[in-house]
Amino acid sequence: MLCIPFVSHPNYSFNFPAKHRFPMDKFGLLQQRVRDLGLLTDDNLYTPSSCSAADLSVAHCPHYIRNFDLDELDVKAMRRMGLPWSEGLRTRTFLSPNGTLLAAELALEHGIACHLAGGTHHAHYEFGSGFCIFNDLAYAARKIILMGKARRILIFDCDVHQGDGTAAILQQDDDIYTCSVHCEKNFPHRKSTSNFDVGLSKGLSDSAYLDRVSETLAHCFTTFQPDFVLYDAGVDVWQHDPLGLLDISLDGIRRRERRVLNYCKDKRVPVATVIGGGYDKNQVALAQRHCIVAEVAHEVFVQGAN
Repeated sequence: MLCIPFVSHPNYSFNFPAKHRFPMDKFGLLQQRVRDLGLLTDDNLYTPSSCSAADLSVAHCPHYIRNFDLDELDVKAMRRMGLPWSEGLRTRTFLSPNGTLLAAELALEHGIACHLAGGTHHAHYEFGSGFCIFNDLAYAARKIILMGKARRILIFDCDVHQGDGTAAILQQDDDIYTCSVHCEKNFPHRKSTSNFDVGLSKGLSDSAYLDRVSETLAHCFTTFQPDFVLYDAGVDVWQHDPLGLLDISLDGIRRRERRVLNYCKDKRVPVATVIGGGYDKNQVALAQRHCIVAEVAHEVFVQGAN
């Protein structure tokens, strides 16, 4: 393989309230950053098609899907979701889950693929939460199993917030193993139970954090023996992220990505990455942090193969 397959779509970023806490511009800025580094060209860019309601019903309640689609969620549901409904939001929300699915299919073919979005792990079966509407991780994992393209999938979630929706949706799926490495005293306040949860103390710094990530990944492989990995590379672990509460440096994030991707490569297990959380008014700098996983994927799977 000469280049990493990247998945993105021009509708991932759209006209969005500038004062809103969610950094919607970061997706377009991230794609541009990957292009500027020379990692992305038209030849290795893949764009997803929209999900249908029937597609999404493998992970979500049809009534909930319909109510979001038609802008008929009640005020309480909208408040919990945390995003204002618009046609732009509707469009991107039906695209992104298939983006993660497409990245998974490409990773199974090439060994690695990166979705320049995704990681909406707070979305539950019948409601959205924490800026997450449909759960791309649960959706893609179930679709890959149903298509017979993998038998045992590990969802390795290193976002600073627990993947509560993913854990809840997949709690009865014996062929999908959910693992969340997160800051314990952080959102969501009511945690779900993953197959393996690692709750970290506030203020944890690079060395101890990287040890926990490495130990946890090794435990998951030993316990579950996956043949495919979905990796949520959230950068809200960064020491200055406004929603983070950990003390992880930029170098610490880069070293984390090296450890995770090298481990998967050494075990010959394909891995697809999603970007997960990251929050910053400076969205250009935020896109640069999200780009680290793409840079390291190139370093490990392209440069490391030469």
